[in-house]
Amino acid sequence: MAAVPSILQPSSLLRYLDCVRHGFLLLDHTGRVIVCTASARSLFDRVGAAFESATSARHLLRVLRGDQLSRREIFRQLRTAREQGAPIVFEVALPDHTVEVELAHVPGKGWAVTLEDVSTRKATEARADEMARLDPLTGLPNRLMLRERLTEAVTRLERTGEAFAVLLIDLDRFKPVNDTLGHPIGDALLEKVADRLRSTVRPTDTVARIGGDEFVILQTGVREAADTQALARRVVDLIGRTYMVDGHLLTIGASVGAALAPGDGVEADKLLKNADLALYRAKLDGRATYRFFQLEMDDRMQARRRLELDMRQALARREFQLHYQPQLQLESDRIIGCEALIRWRHPDRGMVSPLDFIPLAEEIGLIVPIGEWVIRQACRDAVTWPAPMSVAVNVSPAQFKSDRLVETIISALASSGLPATRFEVEITEGVLLQESAKTLQTLHRLRELGVRVSMDDFGTGYSSLSYLRSFPFDKIKIDRSFVKDLSGKPDGDAIIRAIAGLGKSLGMTTIAEGVETAEQMQRIRAEGCTDVQGYLISKPVPAEDLPTFFASHPPQA
Repeated sequence: MAAVPSILQPSSLLRYLDCVRHGFLLLDHTGRVIVCTASARSLFDRVGAAFESATSARHLLRVLRGDQLSRREIFRQLRTAREQGAPIVFEVALPDHTVEVELAHVPGKGWAVTLEDVSTRKATEARADEMARLDPLTGLPNRLMLRERLTEAVTRLERTGEAFAVLLIDLDRFKPVNDTLGHPIGDALLEKVADRLRSTVRPTDTVARIGGDEFVILQTGVREAADTQALARRVVDLIGRTYMVDGHLLTIGASVGAALAPGDGVEADKLLKNADLALYRAKLDGRATYRFFQLEMDDRMQARRRLELDMRQALARREFQLHYQPQLQLESDRIIGCEALIRWRHPDRGMVSPLDFIPLAEEIGLIVPIGEWVIRQACRDAVTWPAPMSVAVNVSPAQFKSDRLVETIISALASSGLPATRFEVEITEGVLLQESAKTLQTLHRLRELGVRVSMDDFGTGYSSLSYLRSFPFDKIKIDRSFVKDLSGKPDGDAIIRAIAGLGKSLGMTTIAEGVETAEQMQRIRAEGCTDVQGYLISKPVPAEDLPTFFASHPPQA
């Protein structure tokens, strides 16, 4: 068995301890320093602290923390360390280092002091802390840092009265860039947007990225609303200019909502909320513009939320109902079918206009279940009509995205017993703008079922002719705006004539919407349209009143 080494003499022990990276001191019960390593002397000689002359742990604390602790607090910490056996741990900031000090009581002996240079660790933590506050893609502050800057701005407002503004920025037409060119191009574009936003603000302002294509500017030192208005105008103008990204010329836009403190709020959350309401208004007003928060915006948003809650319950409560607008075939002067139009009879609101709830339903995703209900109810109603009368149902772009459209129609036809040839789907160009290959596949599946397909609001888009070539529609519906122009614009007849001729050459029925006068009817007939629909024929009729209408207007045999 190896011999146990003898206990080292103090001088030999100190040579060993001098090799330890951390500094180390021992004070006996009288306060005399009995051990002080070279690393301890090196760390604190820079601030003139001579530990060999320490007369007690209290003296040591006073030397290291005299500018931070009172005499009473020093006594309290030492007493706690003795009684609870818990070390006193604190940091001392030197000119170029940060030292962590741990002072531990050794019962019956004195005190042990450990010194560690934590400068590298503190620098790493500081860098990590900074990175946690920055957006990794653009290098802009993220939500966390924005929140801190907002808190500072609120504090200055309370202390000095310095006003500030919050501008919420949402990029217009950014999603198509990501979808068509890929995320690398989208990311590169976001970096360029960030650079432009940096160039619009002062060093005292903050530009932050808080979401995919959402940015915030915190504008400090605002003297009047005109300061923020000028900044918002610069943002809209600069972001809307063309970008060159990896050989692609890209054009996007920016919608901006602004809220001013203290007028629009003095809390960060409220200001962000009000800026978001202003942004929502900017989008409704056509995008690529800016709007300032106004009190009525909050009222409108609260009304919108109430409408949304009511609409979510309307299906379960069976508050929706269908009215039907008859369609007349000009050649036979007989009713050939009806278009299904949804109505909402609210128990308190009364009849709610589709113009009020359909856009909201599309925005929040309720248009899909509502649309499915319309399809099923329209089939149930139409099967009771005299054959071969058909029913036309407008299908939204969101329903095409849901992947359930064809299955829903098959199920509705099967459960109602309505032949597919008496069911018609109406779509707008908005359906064909998205995922064209998938959309065309869906349309062909409908055609294979025997369902007819018509293009609604023809002529109001920018590429209707190309859509007519991509799919053989059964019917073209001429938008009511062209019918209305018949009496007011000299080219009204020419447009109707051109569309009717196009439909005839392609073997498609053409139906004119919005016919309200006998003069319009005569001119539409003269220009070659095959069918008409409008108040001159009939206003939309509730389902229960259709039998009476059919009795006075015999359908086509």
